[in-house]
Amino acid sequence: MADITFRNVTKRYGETIAVRNTSFTIENNEFFCFFGPPLSGKSTILRLILGLETPDEGEILIGGQPVNGVSPAARNVAMVFQKLALFPHMTARDNVRFPLVERKQPEAQIVARVAEVAEKLHIGHILHKPPAQLSGGERQRVAIARALVRDPAAYLMDDPISALDARLREETRVELKRIQRELGKTLIYVTHDQEEAMSIADRMAILEEGAVSQVGTPVEIYDGPANEYVARLLGSPMMNIVPALLDASRNSFEAAGGAIRLPAGVVPEETSNLGIRPENLKVAPWTDRGEGQPVTVFEVEPLGGHTVVTLEAGGQMLKALMRGQPQIAADSLVALTCSPEQMHFFGTSGETLAR
Repeated sequence: MADITFRNVTKRYGETIAVRNTSFTIENNEFFCFFGPPLSGKSTILRLILGLETPDEGEILIGGQPVNGVSPAARNVAMVFQKLALFPHMTARDNVRFPLVERKQPEAQIVARVAEVAEKLHIGHILHKPPAQLSGGERQRVAIARALVRDPAAYLMDDPISALDARLREETRVELKRIQRELGKTLIYVTHDQEEAMSIADRMAILEEGAVSQVGTPVEIYDGPANEYVARLLGSPMMNIVPALLDASRNSFEAAGGAIRLPAGVVPEETSNLGIRPENLKVAPWTDRGEGQPVTVFEVEPLGGHTVVTLEAGGQMLKALMRGQPQIAADSLVALTCSPEQMHFFGTSGETLAR
């Protein structure tokens, strides 16, 4: 069993708090992703799990056993570092073999295991080369193979495919998901790429300044962000978040200079800001029969299967994501609508309000 639990863990570096009173549980055989901006504590959490760092406060458990005082070698977890840490004097094959050689595995088992992992990661043709003769993407796959060749309780990966080009990165993340499912092992993954996080994770944790803002499946977090920070972090283009003002004379809430109007009865009274995903913002040609004020099309970005439309409304810029290539011109006037069921309501502290 390789469930991993943090109980009120804090890690400081001088005056800097890298991990702040953090608690979570990663279930056995789960593909779990930590996602957040740089310096949010992602890599520090991995180093705490691995044992390269010791928490100043709190407790870490692996398989239900406390490991605060257990050495990295005794924790039986494998790590793929962001900087790879390949041995330059060894060939790729010897780098991949190294963990098994150190554990004095039989040679026949080593050969078979290296061949199996090399096939999964498509590196069999480069195993004879030293790291200096490999591309960045090839070195990254060798580092991943070195971790996979072992049979640890859990795999830890610190942004392991960031050096790959876009197409190879997409292929590799699909392959990692498949490999994790076949191995039936806990895999903990750190990334700053939201598409990567949402596409591979069974569950994910959103980090902010060393603290966990929300834990859940990618769909749960995307559809129900806990606060404005999480709402802005997931989604491309990011969620539109605009102030909501109560118009007592109309008994309605207005946003974006009156372009969006909602009956007061469907909006929580404590609402400070409205959140609207770009794909949920409907854009239509303006007529004087519209419910809200017209807005101006600032820019149109055709992207093939969809189009991003930037709109200027009440001095604010909004994004709409539309299917195909709609006939909308810059500087034209349009009307905006969005179903209240697809909106998010935030309080004065940025927290999500219950409907």
